[in-house]
Amino acid sequence: MSDLPPSEPQQPAVTAGGLLRQARVAKGLHIAALATSIKVAPRKLELLESDRFDELPGATFTRALAQTVCRSLKIDAAPVLALLPLPVEQSLSHMSLGLNAPFRDRPGRRVPSDLQFLKSPVLLGAVLLGLASVALYLLPVGWIAELSQQPNVVSEPVPAPAMGSAPLVTESASAPPFNASGVVEVVGVVVAASAPAITASAPSAVASEVVASPARTTGVLLLRTSAESWVEVIDGRGSPLLSRMLQPGETVGLDGASPLRVRIGNASATQVSFKGKPVILTPTRDNVAKVELR
Repeated sequence: MSDLPPSEPQQPAVTAGGLLRQARVAKGLHIAALATSIKVAPRKLELLESDRFDELPGATFTRALAQTVCRSLKIDAAPVLALLPLPVEQSLSHMSLGLNAPFRDRPGRRVPSDLQFLKSPVLLGAVLLGLASVALYLLPVGWIAELSQQPNVVSEPVPAPAMGSAPLVTESASAPPFNASGVVEVVGVVVAASAPAITASAPSAVASEVVASPARTTGVLLLRTSAESWVEVIDGRGSPLLSRMLQPGETVGLDGASPLRVRIGNASATQVSFKGKPVILTPTRDNVAKVELR
């Protein structure tokens, strides 16, 4: 018998994880230090170097992690990627090419679809006629007769009341307002009429007259104005007795605790009397007068 030559030991198969492990050991890096530098969990690097790709989250993540490790170790990533499984998208890409091919219809007469008959004008007219018949059937009976029996409403103009020959007189009287301090404010009655008077005999006649009937006033302080004048009166307790614009011809009587501080915005058109005696107003700047009465 002839002796058989001794069998040579089999070389271990080269894997992607083995290439990465050899490169890391050659650089003298610990797996934890490499994981910290690329900011990934050391457990994932251990699974990658052990070729346990099924425990990693997908083939795409595995290839991206391997590329990051190769970049950090400054080695060529092509041999490592060639040994890694391809993503599902790339493995099925050849199948999608045939599915995405454009479909070309053969020339010839197209078969009408089931809804083509709806475009027929005859059918549309029939449908509309049927809908109109249903609408007439659903209407209440006798509604046409009710519409014809409704009376016609004619709007007649209302005649304007005839105006007499007496002139128009407008009277405005303002009641004395209530004051917490017990001050009575009396407003004079001003009767002003400037509207044209219309008579039945004469087509156009104009009459205007202004009648002023001053009311009787009471109070220790009396104010009379011949033009618009703003007046403010404050009593000795600091309570405002009057603060408003007085109209032309208006008379106001006030009572309050002394001293009364009076401020008048139009001194030249305002007359003041205190306890029955007239008060001489000395206007200051802008025709404003200030006086204190005791």
